[in-house]
Amino acid sequence: MVRMSSLTHRGRRRGAEVGKNSEKELEGEEDSHQDRCLDTDDSGDSKDIRLNLMEEVLLLGLKDKEGYTSFWNDCISSGLRGGILIELAMRGRIHLEPPTIRKKRLLDRKVLLKSDSPTGDVLLDETLKHIKATEPAETVQTWIELLTGETWNPFKLQYQLRNVRERIAKNLVEKGILTTEKQNFLLFDMTTHPVTNTTEKQRLVRKLQESVLERWVNDPQRMDRRTLALLVLAHSSDVLESVFSTLADDRYDIAMNRAKDLVELDPEVEGTKHSATEMIWAVLAAFNKS
Repeated sequence: MVRMSSLTHRGRRRGAEVGKNSEKELEGEEDSHQDRCLDTDDSGDSKDIRLNLMEEVLLLGLKDKEGYTSFWNDCISSGLRGGILIELAMRGRIHLEPPTIRKKRLLDRKVLLKSDSPTGDVLLDETLKHIKATEPAETVQTWIELLTGETWNPFKLQYQLRNVRERIAKNLVEKGILTTEKQNFLLFDMTTHPVTNTTEKQRLVRKLQESVLERWVNDPQRMDRRTLALLVLAHSSDVLESVFSTLADDRYDIAMNRAKDLVELDPEVEGTKHSATEMIWAVLAAFNKS
């Protein structure tokens, strides 16, 4: 904060034109700082591997040996798209428009561009371009529908993000967490991605388990925001039960009940509280309505 103040002060002394340049440089510096600090909120996180929310959700949903998600899971696709919106918000690229008398509800407020500087992630940057090019702006719920291709508007089918799971899986392969194999399923061959770095997945599972057991604070505003986002996304992607499946029965019940209490909170109420990350609650509100 001291550095920011000194930069601003210096910019004012140099005059209007230089001041604008300083603001742009500062904005880029803030974006860069947010990107560097993405996974440092939780001191228990690995320092060697950085995963974004989409990669974490997919990793939790993959069967370790088989290398694919459950064929019965029809929620993970929208969960991954919701993760993209939250990730972009946490990186300071998008935000919700300020509430007004007519648009107080999270689901009524549009997603606005805050910064179009690249994130370095293909899926995030592709989504960022869509949001930047869209006029008028759309809501969180509409963006999830557009990005999944579940829209009735044929003129907006170009917004669909294709092969998202495969693209995220390839990122995890490059990071040494998954590998790539081919499996035959009678009538067709399918590319699978078994987990090779079980340590990283176990770390992730343990992080979520501890968040609702040993570290439970019974207040989402006091939780690490990335852990909160991951709990919301894991629940919405229907992979949270498998996260708690290794727990003893009594601890499993406690974990599931606390997670249930968390996701059943009123997003409209929680989103207005001090220090709340509105996009997390807006995504939860969109999933609750769908």
